[in-house]
Amino acid sequence: MVAAAENDAGLKKLEYLSLVSKVCSELETHLGFGDKILAEFITELGRSCDTVDEFDAKLKENGAEMPDYFVRTLLTIIHAILPPKAEKEAKKDMESDGSGKDSKFKALSIQDSRDRVKEIDKELEIEAKEKSRRENEERHRERDAEDKHGRTDRRDGDRDRYRDRERERDRYDTRRDRERRRDGYDREDGEGERERRNVRHGYDREDGGGEKERRNVRHGYDREGGEGERERRNVRHGYDREDGEGERERRNVRQGYGGGNSNELELYGVYKGRVSRVMDTGCFVQLSDFRGKEGLVHVSQIATRRLGNAKDAVKRDQEVYVKVISISGNKLSLSMRDVDQDSGKDLLPLKKRDEEDGFRSNALGSSKEGPVTRTGLSGIRIVEEEEDTGPSRRPLKRMSSPEKWEAKQLIASGVLSAQEHPMYDDEVDGFLYQEEGVEEELEIEMNEDEPAFLQGQTRYSVDVSPVKIFKNPEGSLSRAAALQSALIKERREVRDQQQRTMLDSIPKDLNRPWEDPMPETGERHLAQELRGVGLSAYDMPEWKKDAFGKALTFGQRSKLSIQEQRQSLPIYKLKKELIQAIHENQVLVVIGETGSGKTTQVTQYLAEAGYTTRGKIGCTQPRRVAAMSVAKRVAEEFGCRLGEEVGYAIRFEDCTGPDTVIKYMTDGMLLREILIDENLSQYSVIMLDEAHERTINTDVLFGLLKKLVKRRPDLRLIVTSATLDAEKFSGYFFNCNIFTIPGRTFPVEIMYTKQPESDYLDASLITVLQIHLTEPEGDILLFLTGQEEIDFACQSLYERMKGLGKNVPELIILPVYSALPSEMQSRIFEPVPPGKRKVVVATNIAEASLTIDGIFYVIDPGFAKQNVYNPKQGLDSLVITPISQASAKQRAGRGGRTGPGKCYRLYTESAYRNEMSPTSVPEIQRVNLGFTTLTMKAMGINDLLSFDFMDPPSPQALISALEQLYSLGALDEEGLLTKLGRKMAEFPLEPPLSKMLLASVDLGCTDEILTIISMITTGNIFYRPREKQALADQKRAKFFQPEGDHLTLLAVYEAWKAKNFSGPWCFENFVQSRSLRRAQDVRKQLLSIMDKYKLDVVSAGKNFTKIRKAIAAGFFFHVARKDPQEGYRTLVENQPVYIHPSSALFQRQPDWVIYHELVMTTKEYMREGTVVDPKWLVELAPRFFKVADPTKMSKRKRQERVEPLYDRYHEPNSWRLSKRRA
Repeated sequence: MVAAAENDAGLKKLEYLSLVSKVCSELETHLGFGDKILAEFITELGRSCDTVDEFDAKLKENGAEMPDYFVRTLLTIIHAILPPKAEKEAKKDMESDGSGKDSKFKALSIQDSRDRVKEIDKELEIEAKEKSRRENEERHRERDAEDKHGRTDRRDGDRDRYRDRERERDRYDTRRDRERRRDGYDREDGEGERERRNVRHGYDREDGGGEKERRNVRHGYDREGGEGERERRNVRHGYDREDGEGERERRNVRQGYGGGNSNELELYGVYKGRVSRVMDTGCFVQLSDFRGKEGLVHVSQIATRRLGNAKDAVKRDQEVYVKVISISGNKLSLSMRDVDQDSGKDLLPLKKRDEEDGFRSNALGSSKEGPVTRTGLSGIRIVEEEEDTGPSRRPLKRMSSPEKWEAKQLIASGVLSAQEHPMYDDEVDGFLYQEEGVEEELEIEMNEDEPAFLQGQTRYSVDVSPVKIFKNPEGSLSRAAALQSALIKERREVRDQQQRTMLDSIPKDLNRPWEDPMPETGERHLAQELRGVGLSAYDMPEWKKDAFGKALTFGQRSKLSIQEQRQSLPIYKLKKELIQAIHENQVLVVIGETGSGKTTQVTQYLAEAGYTTRGKIGCTQPRRVAAMSVAKRVAEEFGCRLGEEVGYAIRFEDCTGPDTVIKYMTDGMLLREILIDENLSQYSVIMLDEAHERTINTDVLFGLLKKLVKRRPDLRLIVTSATLDAEKFSGYFFNCNIFTIPGRTFPVEIMYTKQPESDYLDASLITVLQIHLTEPEGDILLFLTGQEEIDFACQSLYERMKGLGKNVPELIILPVYSALPSEMQSRIFEPVPPGKRKVVVATNIAEASLTIDGIFYVIDPGFAKQNVYNPKQGLDSLVITPISQASAKQRAGRGGRTGPGKCYRLYTESAYRNEMSPTSVPEIQRVNLGFTTLTMKAMGINDLLSFDFMDPPSPQALISALEQLYSLGALDEEGLLTKLGRKMAEFPLEPPLSKMLLASVDLGCTDEILTIISMITTGNIFYRPREKQALADQKRAKFFQPEGDHLTLLAVYEAWKAKNFSGPWCFENFVQSRSLRRAQDVRKQLLSIMDKYKLDVVSAGKNFTKIRKAIAAGFFFHVARKDPQEGYRTLVENQPVYIHPSSALFQRQPDWVIYHELVMTTKEYMREGTVVDPKWLVELAPRFFKVADPTKMSKRKRQERVEPLYDRYHEPNSWRLSKRRA
């Protein structure tokens, strides 16, 4: 059915054509002529008629009288192939084909709901204030209670010191104060034990002291460990009984009634029992009054003090009092520490949960059927039993049969007694703990139930295909891009194979030359050299030594003063005209070449003209580095410190102040400011710089600011671009005026190849050498696609130049890509000595973002890497694609800045005209729109189809984003924003990361998740030098955690934190200190947002299950299951994937893995994987997963194929003759 739905449009067309053919043949048979046009006419008449009489009347009206039987036959044929109802729907779809998206994609045409968003904001604000008020009241009550408690026990010197410490702690903030007081009551002896004795015996005192003691109990002085908060609520609400009622309750407890019916086991009832079995992790207790009823008392529930082993506190056949804290089917969870073991009195009586704290029970969480559950902020149902349990150990590995046999042999030999083995029980002579942990394999399937607002629009109903980024998929440029991708993969495999061969050739026994008293000559020296392979210091390649071996320089040197440099810019001569144009036009498009001074000078001109008196001047940049560097330069020219009058704001970093009047920021930060203030009332001028790059945030800003300038006539909007695509910007912004800044340009001669180049990289290197050997002086600029290509090209050029000898003029090779340090990038701006020539090998960053003087020759292979999102597979991938005609013109213009230049285009002129699109595909049409859609929903924009995009994204991409947000819980069944979605929009993170963070609040592991998210957003933190890989891998392996890579990142950060954030520690462990410092800054920013919205930040300690559940709550759609044959397969698309060799899970190969992202190198690898339990997926993402029907074969099993094992170690098709070498 899914396949039929995906091909619905094609099938309708085929059905229509077959119907016309059938009518044509019927006409030929009965009337002797079969005209196709007449058949189509009759078909259309029959489709519009419901009865034979109506069809016959219409035929007669058009002059076609036919026998009644033939009319009936024709109508029957027409209705059989295309029923009337289906035809009317098809006709409706055909009539609305141009604007039919409204009917086909109703989820994108929901009416805007700005008022609803404002109501959600008010509700969240009220909730935050109410929570803050309750915390303040609780803190005041605790202070009053502490004062009264201190006066009662003033004779006790320890109590005085205790009260003083508590008062001193109250000076801290609420959260830290509450956590520290909670931790302060977890003592094994001393004050904690005395406090418990006071509470336990408080009811047996005289009236005066007893009343005070009861007030103390009521105000929460019976707190132990992390459960103090729950215990305070329970004791505070209604358990201040009179003496008679309290005594009656104690009598009931002693008799085993638990306050209820004695024939029924009641939740939170206290019963008498006998210890039947004792293990390290707890003990089993047989209830005396219920035959056959047995429950587990976990080691954390045996005593208030911390126990390492349950055998230290209880013994077999010991009489104990226990309280039932959870009932799940036939399994009971019991507690001893909440009951006085002498009298059987319940120390922490529990009633119904307080509605004020948001607790609610479901069908499984009623008082008789299971543990108490509550629904948190993220919509996750949290079992109170799990939440209150202390830090848990990692799950024990199930004992294998050989291990079991070995343990029994040790016991039989007398070396190990049965009682000393942690999992051995002498009653049944077996290892029960592992045996009971065996569970049946759970089969998980995709939940294909569509919500109401997405009905018939998701990938299960509509054909979803990736964005077409090739204008001509069969052209020469497409073939060259595919070939180059294959060559890159081949070169990588050859390099890895060479490294493996070198390591395999090293002798394994390097100690023999030292053990041998008479070794061969040079053996010891050879062994010493081989010992250092992979452990030696990083050896920079020779071409990099030549390029960067000299003293590093920072920036481009100039002998002119700052004022003289400003006056030398082309824009300075047009200062008055520019200010006049801005004053006369509310919206202005400014066009100028890179280096003309648009970014740094326009803002200062506006400030000098007095525009800062009405508000700030905001300037957006597409990149964070550009916003920071430009702001620093403008601050120097403006004569102030960075962060005062001139500042910048990027994600996780705000360097502005109250005096800031010129603010540079990324386009994403301005988008977030509109989310808070839709009128941007703080700004008088907005300047969208580098608009030609068309980032996704810039495109959204276009539509928002276009509406804003209508509401605010005083706001000035300036759009700057470095390309000739000014007419498109002007037409979009109400046909506004264009202001052009003439640049220093010279004519450029453009040359094409006669034949298409299959390997453009090799052709580029040959062209560089031809220019260097035959052309006059002048530097060369070569455009390539990425760092790997650039490094290979530089290495090859260096080797070829070395092979030409010393008689050839020197060629200085300089690479440029974004990952290169800025001090190394600055070398490209330095002029070369006479008699030499430099070649700059760069990515498309040199098209418009960099201005390099001295370039006379440009080599343009015609390719670049683009990030493309596939909505069907739900992943991004970097693809080598042909550039646009606009980019080709921009690249050619780089050669005409200093003098007349030449541009060598390594493709044919026909390919330029027919295979290159006029402009590049905007980012909004080729990336994941999840974060953008969530931001627009948070602004109240639901009608995404009617939003005024300059280039609208495909409806399939928007539907995919809505589907993801619905699965995460950010949207409800009607497609409107939920409270969770509104909270997610507040964080500058992708939706899965935001959901992961908010889920950690409910699960009680926020502290760890904050660290993990900050480490993930920072990027790769490990450094692996090529000549020191073995030692780097050895150091990295020390941080590996068996749960996965997310917890490995957490372990690295915690180890760095334990070393006081030391830089030398990072160097010793091959960790990038800059990345860790960046992660620390990100963590602080996220923590400030958490504090702003009153979200609790708590730690899970060693309970890694909570952390993994929080990760699964955000990235459940990135789950993969182990494939029986090889590797893993994703659950969403059944795509083969593999664990990355650098992962902590590479040697473990767990059954289920959740990963952060997929990267394509030699294979499709999973990065940052974590082990998960499949049961969590249904629990945390019920909208996305469901348990498979056990009575039917699952979809995964239907796709599996039985493979023979006799030839499993050979390639599947190795038996074919075509696979065998001659």
